[in-house]
Amino acid sequence: MKRRLLPGFGLSLGYTIVYLSLIVLLPLAALIAKASGIGWDALTHLLGSGRTLAALKLSFGGALLAALINAAIGLLVAWVLVRYRFPGRRLLDALIDLPFALPTAVAGIALTAIYAPNGWLGRWLEPLGIHVAYTPLGVLVAMIFVGFPFVVRTLQPVLEALENDVEEAAMSLGATRAQTFFRVILPMLVPALLTGFALALARAVGEYGSVIFIAGNIPKRSEIAPLLIVQKLEQFDYAGAATLSVVMLAFSLLLLIAVSRLQRWSQRWTEIRR
Repeated sequence: MKRRLLPGFGLSLGYTIVYLSLIVLLPLAALIAKASGIGWDALTHLLGSGRTLAALKLSFGGALLAALINAAIGLLVAWVLVRYRFPGRRLLDALIDLPFALPTAVAGIALTAIYAPNGWLGRWLEPLGIHVAYTPLGVLVAMIFVGFPFVVRTLQPVLEALENDVEEAAMSLGATRAQTFFRVILPMLVPALLTGFALALARAVGEYGSVIFIAGNIPKRSEIAPLLIVQKLEQFDYAGAATLSVVMLAFSLLLLIAVSRLQRWSQRWTEIRR
């Protein structure tokens, strides 16, 4: 009988399966079972409602746009923190983690206080016709706030691990700084960038606490899907709440699978280029 190099594989695998089943699989199975109790007519009415479609569009569309913005700005911030030394760098690096530690309700109240018509920034934006609080733009701002650290913290270790030899070789061959970044450095960062994008996207899709305060929760305009789920629960419509949850779960899984496939493709493409 062949012995394994590391003992305890069977016990560890069994513990992993049981733990994942109790924490992830069983709750999801119960959610799907609860949603299956809704009738076809009720399902058609719920998903075909203009209010539901608008909430889903805002939740997923806003999360996707917020993740794209975070990917671009997060790459710039991570680059500055890793490649440059300046006064206050450690403080700025610590502030990146603030959305992790800050309760979401506190974040929502703070954003509303800043961007409300009488807020610190809102009072200057209102005369310019830029309305942030109680609009879809406010939802986008809240989603950017909660997802931003994921991109920065995913990219920082990769940037720190990059050696300068490749950049020096590219410059010695006559490449400009822009060509070195876009043709040499950026392809090596794409897998980590996609990972940060996926994490920011998943965080923004399910965000509730920081969004409801600044959104204004106006039906068909600034109402998000998680709020509809909470309202269904308050009305004791558990089947409807479960159905909306399953719809959000399905969309989220499809988005994450698409990002995962894109990430694998980028990794293979990077290996081929090397």
